[in-house]
Amino acid sequence: MLKNGMIECSVCHSKLSSPTSKTVSRAYDTRKSKISSKYRALNVLLVVGDCILVGLQPILVYMSKVDGSFKFSPISVNFLTEVTKVLFAIIMLMFQARQQKVGEKSLLSISNIVQAARNNVLLAIPALLYAINNYLKFIMQLYFNPATVKMLSNLKVLVIAVLLKIIMKRRFSIIQWEALALLLIGISVNQLRSLPQGTTALDLPVAMVAYIYTLIFVTVPSLASVYNEYALKSQFETSIYLQNLFLYGYGAIFNFLAIVGTAIFKGPSSFDILQGHSKATMLLICNNAAQGILSSFFFKYADTILKKYSSTVATIFTGIASALLFGHTLTINFMLGISIVFISMHQFFSPLAKAKNEVPNGTLEMMDAQDLRSKEASFINMTAGATEDASHHIGPDEKQPLLPT
Repeated sequence: MLKNGMIECSVCHSKLSSPTSKTVSRAYDTRKSKISSKYRALNVLLVVGDCILVGLQPILVYMSKVDGSFKFSPISVNFLTEVTKVLFAIIMLMFQARQQKVGEKSLLSISNIVQAARNNVLLAIPALLYAINNYLKFIMQLYFNPATVKMLSNLKVLVIAVLLKIIMKRRFSIIQWEALALLLIGISVNQLRSLPQGTTALDLPVAMVAYIYTLIFVTVPSLASVYNEYALKSQFETSIYLQNLFLYGYGAIFNFLAIVGTAIFKGPSSFDILQGHSKATMLLICNNAAQGILSSFFFKYADTILKKYSSTVATIFTGIASALLFGHTLTINFMLGISIVFISMHQFFSPLAKAKNEVPNGTLEMMDAQDLRSKEASFINMTAGATEDASHHIGPDEKQPLLPT
């Protein structure tokens, strides 16, 4: 019974204070603050790490060129990168298996790995697309300087948004579409008079070949990113390191097949995957591996749009670094383009830009509020001598990642 803010047990007539709405609200606000802090911290760590790694990537590729060309096979770099990521995934899986509690099914058991491999077979699609894209990254360096490559890669955001809407039924508000349009304007401003002049061996204008490669360079990785996010999140219960093991394993296989194919057409000498490598290429391999690992965390715990926008931030770092190291000029077009891109990013992630029927960042927090109300009801039922225990069952939404999807 509830009397004067006190709950009286019908059996022993003991009295307990009733949790008021203010108490529940205060507890919910505290929990919400903690989740928001974790959300911001994870965002900062992911974005900062991505800016550093993505910003360094085109610079290291540029440093790897000798007399304007590569003395090593780009495919060999991709293969060694995938092997590095596979080794990292295995090490992390072994470490994670050691942390398991007694009685839990081992992550490294044959049955668990086979079952997970069947459930994550879709990862073969982005692995193939990434293998193609990694080769295109080297080709793009032959036509553009590092800062320009980064600006061109930002075009992927618009393609990704369209693919997310088609494949994952993601909704975007009008303001967010306008932000993406601003992004394209910023890229266009930067690209004015930035294309190199001259002709290729096929007697085609360099600009024409560059545009063709740009189209492929934008479409292929965008499709890979969306499929990767879909595949990782569709099997959210699977360990991310186990999923990475499959993804990178597929990637290593595809790149190895490309090496074999190259050896067949160019001769056995091209099968030497270490030929022409230097300290710069070793750093490039480590950077690419770290970048791929970080990307998997973006796709599983955040989303592809955030990943691509964070890569945009790396543009300013790449531009300044390439100017200092290689003497590339930072034009007024580049500075204006960067400014527009940052305005676009602020507009896209503004709370006012969220679609009306979009599930907000507070999905998990709403579940926490329901959890608190459930506990309050359980407390009242207990003191009233209820015969059934009130229990809270974890719903599927509570298994969603901390970061928004």
